[in-house]
Amino acid sequence: MIDERAVEIWNDELDELFLRTGHRFRRVEPRRRMRDYIRGLLGPVRKNGWQLAEYAGHRTPDRLQVDRELYLPKSWTDDRDRCRAAHIPDERAFATKPDLAKAMVLRAIASPLPIAWVTADAAYGQEWRLRRMLEETGLGYVLAVPKSQQVPHFGRVDHLFSQAPDQAWERRSCGDGAKGPRVYHWAALQITPIEDFDGEMPTHQRWALARRSISKPEEIAYCLGYAPLGTPVEHLVRVAGMRWAIEEAFQAAKNECGLDQYEVRRYTGWMRHITLAMLAHAFLAVMAADAAAKGAAETVPASRPSPWQKFGGSWQLSTHPPPSTNTSPAHAR
Repeated sequence: MIDERAVEIWNDELDELFLRTGHRFRRVEPRRRMRDYIRGLLGPVRKNGWQLAEYAGHRTPDRLQVDRELYLPKSWTDDRDRCRAAHIPDERAFATKPDLAKAMVLRAIASPLPIAWVTADAAYGQEWRLRRMLEETGLGYVLAVPKSQQVPHFGRVDHLFSQAPDQAWERRSCGDGAKGPRVYHWAALQITPIEDFDGEMPTHQRWALARRSISKPEEIAYCLGYAPLGTPVEHLVRVAGMRWAIEEAFQAAKNECGLDQYEVRRYTGWMRHITLAMLAHAFLAVMAADAAAKGAAETVPASRPSPWQKFGGSWQLSTHPPPSTNTSPAHAR
């Protein structure tokens, strides 16, 4: 049950979010429209532009818009008149999905965000240019690849793992799901360095991994990995499992913040909706994490020493027990 105090906290945190992001908007009107849009995304309304405009008290959604990458097929990019009608910039040419991924990764590297690993499905993992770009930037990766993926010096990845002995398959969890740990049989193999890329003194190890279903052993998925020397297999498996968390985050953003409920005719409108929906979802995620942390702190009592103390071979009740050194997070402020 949500009480008035909880609502007050949420409003205060939302105002703090607006203060932290307001400098992105030079004029007052766009800044106010951004706030209205975010409140609409967090409110109990359908999340397309018209409903959000009505919720915010605007006559139309035309001005109720405030980044991400939108994949545009060649049927669009080759039709410049169509692109101009949708306000797609003239410099926006056709780019494959891996090309868009490379652009987003490079932006992330240039930002203050802590980024060390990249994981993705086979549509991206099979693209060697993307893998090479990640290697050149020093990022580790665990990328899914199709079973026909060629492994240097070994041939197809599925043929490689078909030769793995039974002992090579180990039961490991790649993270928790809705029904508990996601447990599979995993096999991991260190791959010979590629001297032209890795040099004589490589700092990273190349890997091939396979994930086999326990209940349906014929279902096997494959990955290529690139990790700092000394990285244990358990860590690679956990990175591979992050793909589920990413997919769940997208689904939550769709369900809770209308990430996919845009109804726009222009490129800038799509970009603004996606950006603000992601911001709204980030706000919800942070508030939920804070609430969970505070709830845990409130329900776990602070550890206190027993008043029973032993003196001279007998037990006595201490009048002033020493202060606890095992302070819970709720008392560590």
